[in-house]
Amino acid sequence: MPHDHHHHHHHAPAGERGLVLAVVVNVLLTVAQIVGGVFSGSVALIADAVHNLSDAAALVIAFAARRIARRPADAQMSFGYARAEVVAALINYTVLIVISLWLGSEAVMRLLDPPPVAGGIVMALALLALVIDLATALLTWRLAKDSTNIRAAFLHNLADAGSSVAVLAGGALIWAFGWQWADPVITLLISVWIAAHALVEIRPVIRILMLAAPPEVEQDALRRAIEGEEGIEGVHHLHLWQMDEHRVSVEAHLVVAEDADSARIVRRVKARVERDFGIRHVTLETETQGSGCAGPVCPPDAA
Repeated sequence: MPHDHHHHHHHAPAGERGLVLAVVVNVLLTVAQIVGGVFSGSVALIADAVHNLSDAAALVIAFAARRIARRPADAQMSFGYARAEVVAALINYTVLIVISLWLGSEAVMRLLDPPPVAGGIVMALALLALVIDLATALLTWRLAKDSTNIRAAFLHNLADAGSSVAVLAGGALIWAFGWQWADPVITLLISVWIAAHALVEIRPVIRILMLAAPPEVEQDALRRAIEGEEGIEGVHHLHLWQMDEHRVSVEAHLVVAEDADSARIVRRVKARVERDFGIRHVTLETETQGSGCAGPVCPPDAA
């Protein structure tokens, strides 16, 4: 159930220092893997290097978005800047999907004509990458628990850890059995794995940006709860949407009796919505059957 607790967006600087360290480590790892991939002839290792570089970029975007999201609301952004983290998550997941497509195309080309690969170099660098990927994932894990933005960066690191395991296995197969086809096949599997995870995680991000209702709140139940309050004769223009990852907003027109105490009814409805649905950002407009609907487009029975 969503709650409008603004303190969810604030974390100790120590966590963000971990993000900076993770960026530096991933850039250094990228350089080492690209050099090793060129010398060993492994497309899987180079693919893993590109993914590591995207990790660094993802972390930079995530860090910048967190800083922007903490800005207070102003005249230009009356809801505040919290959606910066949602936008950053969309960018990072999109990048993951593009990378997976690139890896898949490279793997298919290599599978048609597998080049010789030095399995020993591949194994050594893949093992180093695995250790660094897991360490980076640990640095972002705590912040990822309540931020879709950091979760996107965390998924980058987790995907890289899985990639490193796969590359390590491919290097072992080449070194032990001379199976040169193992490198492009494993690269293809990596691309499918990354795409599958990114496509699942990007859906709730798109829902927020499209102003969709939060999946945990049923709009019909919300309508019934409001209509059940004494003095309310009808509800229309009911809109429920997620402003950002932690805040949900509701607005509605309430048709009340001619002699009803509108202010008292509004207070009761707001208290009911907060108690039953955990939503604190509620905007209500009252009207009567005689006054008609104040909105530009009204249902026939409210006109």
